[in-house]
Amino acid sequence: MPFAQIYLLEGRTDEQKKAVIEKVTQALHEAVGTPKENIRVWIHDVPKGNWGIAGQTAAELGR
Repeated sequence: MPFAQIYLLEGRTDEQKKAVIEKVTQALHEAVGTPKENIRVWIHDVPKGNWGIAGQTAAELGR
């Protein structure tokens, strides 16, 4: 059973996250032939203060 973990900065809408889940599921289904009902996708919403880019947080960078 494929299990995909996706890390995103917080702030995506439910519709955007649903689209990610659908597209990742479809990609795994096509790539490895696993039935869709056996594919799991977990989205981690990461607070912008917990995501570092070049020594600064994403919040500090206005991301």
